Amino acid sequence: MSYFTPTIVLLKEGTDSSQGKGHLLSNIDACTEIVNTLKSTLGPRGMDKLITNDRGKSTVTNDGATVMRLLDVVHPAVQTLVDIAMSQDSEVGDGTTSVVVLAGEILEQSRSFIKENVHPQTLIKAFRKACFKCRERIKEIAIESNVKDEKQWNSMLKKCASTAMNSKLIAGHKDAFSDMVVQAVRSLDPEFPEIDLIGIKKVGGGAMEESFLVNGVAFKKTFSYAGFEQQPKKFTTPKIALLNIELELKNEKENAEIRIKDPKEYQKIVEAEWELIYEKLEKIVDSGANIVLSRLPIGDLATQYFADRDIFCAGRVEEGDMKRLSVITGKQIQSTTNGFTSEMVGECELMEEKQIGSERYNIFTGFEKQGSTTIILRGGAEQFLAESERSLHDAIMVVHRAMMNSKVVAGGGAIEMELSRYLHEYAKTIYGKEQMLISAFAKALEIIPRQISQNAGFDSVDIMNKLRKGHFEKPKENIWMGVDIENEGVCDTMKSFVWEPSLMKLNMLSASTDAACLVLSVDETVKSPSLQDNNKISMEGRK
Repeated sequence: MSYFTPTIVLLKEGTDSSQGKGHLLSNIDACTEIVNTLKSTLGPRGMDKLITNDRGKSTVTNDGATVMRLLDVVHPAVQTLVDIAMSQDSEVGDGTTSVVVLAGEILEQSRSFIKENVHPQTLIKAFRKACFKCRERIKEIAIESNVKDEKQWNSMLKKCASTAMNSKLIAGHKDAFSDMVVQAVRSLDPEFPEIDLIGIKKVGGGAMEESFLVNGVAFKKTFSYAGFEQQPKKFTTPKIALLNIELELKNEKENAEIRIKDPKEYQKIVEAEWELIYEKLEKIVDSGANIVLSRLPIGDLATQYFADRDIFCAGRVEEGDMKRLSVITGKQIQSTTNGFTSEMVGECELMEEKQIGSERYNIFTGFEKQGSTTIILRGGAEQFLAESERSLHDAIMVVHRAMMNSKVVAGGGAIEMELSRYLHEYAKTIYGKEQMLISAFAKALEIIPRQISQNAGFDSVDIMNKLRKGHFEKPKENIWMGVDIENEGVCDTMKSFVWEPSLMKLNMLSASTDAACLVLSVDETVKSPSLQDNNKISMEGRK
């Protein structure tokens, strides 16, 4: 299939109305259609997809989970593949395309057995057994990184991040970004590492090389009122007040009614409102805070009040940024000024407002308790920045999982070819139908290196022949032989530093096998009537 020939995927609502074998084959056909759309994105040289919606918004991506989420999938069987892509993305972050492609190939290998009237439960039992054997083999051969050696540990994490970014738009800058990702993940609390504490901010314009990491928190200048420019824009060792309070005069609500006998009493009502906001502002100033940040608006009165006292303020700060500041300052976000004291105010070494491209950013650095970082992404088009953000998210998730599970395996299709060889050898030791079914699972695993080769423009037949020869003739010496993207051949991908966390492959095998078995276990789709239809039937029954 030519890459320049548009592929149209038609997924009709509902499925084949038949039962048994016909329904199974119909579901497999539907899953194959979606896999054919996605598999060209696999690998370092995979192609991107341009997805548009009715509102004219376009997304350029080769991230499997993003493609599956944006496609308008209504077929109930294909929805299973969408679910496993989402599961892989949330659990590991990378390998979302691989898990869908492998599940589709397992189903494709099942087609001939279904036509020959092999019972689906026989297939399911054999595939689950094959998956179990593969998981055991991965645990047996995965290489443990020496975590005691700090340099080697960092190097291993960077290689895992680089491998995750190989197939992304930012692959040309993977060395710089892998450093940022490893620094960002290692700054998190080792006991409770929350990925949300790593902020990613996109600033249009400039080159990718201008992206940088902030060891702290950075956020775009918020909406401001008159008096903001009079406030200082740089502080050394400032005191930071984190609030969830609205500091502005509120307008009366619609249909508000106040009944007074004397017109002079109206002035007292106005003065009371002013006294309330001034009381709040005075308590904040008395706490010794130099910087006031709030999730809610800070009005023009409060802005000018703080400017007169050389205090910086920012209202409508995003919830994620406030949470990150709260974590690294060790102070709670206050929802009232009653009892507000200096003990509730956080600290940092430096706060300054900087011009980054066409935007102004407030940057906070030098916290005593590290635990949050911010990556400032630069680039051209909005779609490019969005895809770069998704790529960094995948790399961050991979490094995060690699820190939790330090075992790694070689990528580039090497581990899949080793598992395929292992299953073929194991199948020779058993008898009956199960031997053929496990061999079919082994053959399905070869789709990963084959598709990587095809997407790179290589002769996949030649590459697969070399891989099979290497793995079967000298299994111990060539255990990590995979596709060599740089030289259009095969190589030891472990020595080429194409590393992936073993946890990612374990999750990929389990998710793809479960999805394939789920589709194979369905022999009929029954459309449940909606609530309105049920009510209509009920009313007709009463008549």
